[in-house]
Amino acid sequence: MTALVRYLFTVLLLSQRYLAPVLLFTGLLAVLTSNDSGPLTATYGSAAGAMLVCSVWLTMALVGLEDRAHRSVVVVNAGGHPRALAGWVVTAVLACLPPAAAGLVLPLVFGSHSPAPADLLLGLEAQLTCAFTGIAIGLVCSPLVFRRQGYALVLALVLLAAVLLARTRSPVGALLVDLQSTSRSADLLGSTAVLLAAAAGVLAAGAAITYAIAVRK
Repeated sequence: MTALVRYLFTVLLLSQRYLAPVLLFTGLLAVLTSNDSGPLTATYGSAAGAMLVCSVWLTMALVGLEDRAHRSVVVVNAGGHPRALAGWVVTAVLACLPPAAAGLVLPLVFGSHSPAPADLLLGLEAQLTCAFTGIAIGLVCSPLVFRRQGYALVLALVLLAAVLLARTRSPVGALLVDLQSTSRSADLLGSTAVLLAAAAGVLAAGAAITYAIAVRK
């Protein structure tokens, strides 16, 4: 597994396909948090929304790095579809960690805040919740499921809108509502941890759906 993740991460870095989603994420952070002096909960909510979009794009780019034949070679060398899919998931999570760190630090640079440890922990939970949900969407909309990326893009946009507008019915929607309505980070740490666990479940479900469809194909 370590060799597979190292290989996928190296291919992603050499391809430079990570640049577009990372630059989009940075641009959204700059626009949404520039000159901000309000509660950090709302600021980290904006950063988490940017992470959601970035993680979807990054995952789709990661899985789509190679054509169908080369992906088959990766599956065989990995020891089967489960290990190959696990490698893509782990690599996607690792690829989201640097933007997540930027999502914690850049709002403090762009705005005027005095963060407490609870603020940083809440920001990390929010970033990971959106990253896990975005990776799940990215897997379901990846070339493992769709051969025509036009259809995949439409579905990705629909799923993004669904998780953002569902509010209490999705971890991301509930998270953003909580971050916008509460100004004390310490009051949200417990509920956000529950939402993070729910997002991990969404990621597992997305991986299971992707696996079932990829194996049938």
